Amino acid sequence: MQTTLFAVGSRKTATAKVWLTLGSGEIKINNRPAKDYLGREDLLKLINLPFKVVGLENQYNVIAKVQGGGISAQAGAIALGIARALVLSNEELRKPLKDAGLLKRDPREKERMKYGLAKRRKSFQWTKR
Repeated sequence: MQTTLFAVGSRKTATAKVWLTLGSGEIKINNRPAKDYLGREDLLKLINLPFKVVGLENQYNVIAKVQGGGISAQAGAIALGIARALVLSNEELRKPLKDAGLLKRDPREKERMKYGLAKRRKSFQWTKR
């Protein structure tokens, strides 16, 4: 097994480069602790979900460099990167991660603005007279 694993994850317009090393479960995002960077408990759970699914909590240190998007999209990108890196470490982890839906990039993107409309689908108020 390699000592350092690298993978890339993305969600919406966020991209995360993720490095996994054997360690005590410390997670750093852009050189800051994950709790300080994200600030939300649900996003911390999302990042730890790949480890929880395969039963490897607190066995890997995570260093992530993220850019673009908001913190929610960045957390999703990091989770995908972690899942991909875990598969690189052990191919047998692919099935449980895939069954949990952690190896698929979330395809939802912002819909484009259309001309003649107020928003993406909302039209301007229609007046009879």
